[in-house]
Amino acid sequence: MSQWERLMKLPAAFTQQIYDLYDRDLLPMDVRHYLSVWIESQEWQRAANDHDLAVVLFQVLLENLDIQYSRFVQEDSFLRQHNIRRYKQNFQRYQGDPCALANTVYWFLDKEKEILQTAELAEQVRVLQVEQGDFETSTQSDLDQRMASLRNEVQCMERTMICLEEQHDEFDFKYQTYLMEGKQRAILYYRIFESFFLCSCVFCLSYVETVQSHRGKASATATDNSANPQEATFQLLINKLNKCRKDTLIGLNKILDRAEDLIDFLVNKQMVQWQRRQQKSCIGAPGEVCLDQLEKWFTGVAGFLFQVREFLSKLEELAGKIIYDKDPVKAHKPFLQRRTEKLLGDLLQSSFVVETQPSMPQGKGPLVLRTGVQFFVKTRLLVKFPELNQSMKVNISMDREAPQIKGYRHFNVLGTTNKALTMSESQSGGMVADFRHLILKEQKSGGGGKGAYDISLSVTEELHIICFDTLFELKGMSVELRATSLPVIVISNSSQQQSARASVLWFNMVSQDTKNVMFFAESPVATWPQFGEMLSWQFLSATKRGLNDAQLEMIAYRLFGKQQSYDICSVAWSKFSKENSPDTFWVWFDSIVVMVKTYLEDLWRDELIMGFVTKCKEKTLLKKKQKGTFLIRFSESFIGGITFSWVENDATGEPVVRTVQPFTKTDLSQIPFHEIIRHFLILKEVPQNPLLYLYPNIPKDEAFGKYYADKSGIDSPYLKYIKTRLVFALKGDTLEVVSPTASDVTEDEVPQPTSDQCGSAVGHTGDSLESHLDNYDLDPMLCDSVEIPGEDLMYPINANHFFGSEVFIDEPLVPTSL
Repeated sequence: MSQWERLMKLPAAFTQQIYDLYDRDLLPMDVRHYLSVWIESQEWQRAANDHDLAVVLFQVLLENLDIQYSRFVQEDSFLRQHNIRRYKQNFQRYQGDPCALANTVYWFLDKEKEILQTAELAEQVRVLQVEQGDFETSTQSDLDQRMASLRNEVQCMERTMICLEEQHDEFDFKYQTYLMEGKQRAILYYRIFESFFLCSCVFCLSYVETVQSHRGKASATATDNSANPQEATFQLLINKLNKCRKDTLIGLNKILDRAEDLIDFLVNKQMVQWQRRQQKSCIGAPGEVCLDQLEKWFTGVAGFLFQVREFLSKLEELAGKIIYDKDPVKAHKPFLQRRTEKLLGDLLQSSFVVETQPSMPQGKGPLVLRTGVQFFVKTRLLVKFPELNQSMKVNISMDREAPQIKGYRHFNVLGTTNKALTMSESQSGGMVADFRHLILKEQKSGGGGKGAYDISLSVTEELHIICFDTLFELKGMSVELRATSLPVIVISNSSQQQSARASVLWFNMVSQDTKNVMFFAESPVATWPQFGEMLSWQFLSATKRGLNDAQLEMIAYRLFGKQQSYDICSVAWSKFSKENSPDTFWVWFDSIVVMVKTYLEDLWRDELIMGFVTKCKEKTLLKKKQKGTFLIRFSESFIGGITFSWVENDATGEPVVRTVQPFTKTDLSQIPFHEIIRHFLILKEVPQNPLLYLYPNIPKDEAFGKYYADKSGIDSPYLKYIKTRLVFALKGDTLEVVSPTASDVTEDEVPQPTSDQCGSAVGHTGDSLESHLDNYDLDPMLCDSVEIPGEDLMYPINANHFFGSEVFIDEPLVPTSL
């Protein structure tokens, strides 16, 4: 297949690029099309630098144009003859510089290749899309086809209405003409009679009466005979008109059938799916929540229904001009009118939505609001008619139908609570009301009493709904519209935000009833697939990398223990965010997400952190690897902690796994984690960094090298203020922090031991390793603990344990002999 043929088969989006490319006279598209095979077979790139070859190609091009001109002469295609002649005249300008022509043709061919490559890449991406994406694409295509079919029927109905109006005009014209002719005949008969009476006065009256009587009978007979054809004609016209009215009513009913199917699909499926996607997006899920396509469909269907209303009004107007018995318009038009109004009302009610859910500018996510702190929210009307711009006002209220729950709070919405729907505040030109400066204030009365439901909910389990009301008025159609936000959590202190976020996650993960403010009175459980997916979204939204199957399996193991399949397992709300307060599962998990987002995002995104892995799994992985292999995982006991473990050989040559005490945000805020790994030292006979290969076998500097500071050693910016370095010595069963020898320190420098997180001196030589393990219990919020074998040693250090804050002074580091 030639290059040009491949271009002709591209989708419409790329076809437009071809049109844009040939929107000039340098190389007309007609010439490229008719001479495509010859053009692609020539060496234009060489001809651009070879004058002789360029001359030959120039002459052959003109000859081919002559041949093509002759064909059009035979086909008697006058317009094509004219175009080819004009193109040949334009090419004559290259007579003196044929190389320029060759260069031009080569440029066009090269641009075509770029379009083809782009199209092929797009096709590869399309093929790699998930099945859901393919389903959505097919659904969109199906909806577009159904919209096109409805549009065609409405256009056919427009022509039908024109024909019906013409039939009414024809009947009216003929009938009025008939009446006019009858009036003129009556006047003529009267004048004849009057003239005859004056001229025949000499005759006796009896004779005149006799003559008039005979003529009157004759005239009446003639009139009756002549009226019969006219009546037959009018009867045919009435029958034709009646049939056309019936067909029009049937056609309008079919249009409403199609519209009803479309509205049902849009309202009960597409909008429900969009609302579910929006719910998920509020808790970190990826997915398209743009409303532009839905707005296109909603506006299209609404426009068709308004046209149906106009058709019905026109039909009623025409029916009033020509009235006859058993008129189908009088019998069926009211039903069609009611049906149209109902369909249009249903569509309009669903077209008013909250596009951007309530959020605080500095919040960690939507749907968590704090009293006295500004928040923003945006509503949108999906039926976009230019004449409605700035004519519809949106009002805000809160808890219109508040539940009667014991202690349930009530709030007032303060700020600009009334705004017009306008197209100027939307990038896509949608009809939006963007509220940016709203504040919640708790009502002093009405709360705290005993309600109909004698239950007690915490502040972060109390759900509230914000309502938006407006009035749609257009072309005699008036409908009150209301949109509601997803349930929001209202807090009064920043310390409640983490727990409130947990409630938002749980509600939008489990519930699809977006108005159920009693949800936490008896919260349902979440299946593990739901729960694991939600956890992955937290990492995905924060760092652009979610959790893989192995990491999710570790979390499932900690929650449920060893299971053949975790798909049948479920998590209770209390397990997620209420048990073992304040150190709940969510607090532990969220602290890890925050730590990774703040200090480790690049390392996490490059998959250098294994993250979630059990100690047993860690030992299994490392003991099979060469000495110095290490992996990085999150702490199971320290909130927001990260640690690393490595494999080394003991005195007998057996592999053992060592683990360092976790580093927290306090440590990571002082020195990057990759620098901790880079400068980590253990002193046995000779100081050494035991971290050599990142699991499975990536050399440490290869894995982390691109993150290192430009300078290393004593020139490192992280070491220039450190008075002395602390290294770690393993002597028998005792871990010691050893300072440099006297020869390594200036006269006025005195080594100072650093304290561990429990307050004891890390440098104290009498502490046994087992005593440090007491501070590293497994997280009580998780499932059954896993025993740590005695050789699984934990070195109680953090960043300050070898870069101690107590020994920071403004002096350069003294080189040591270590």
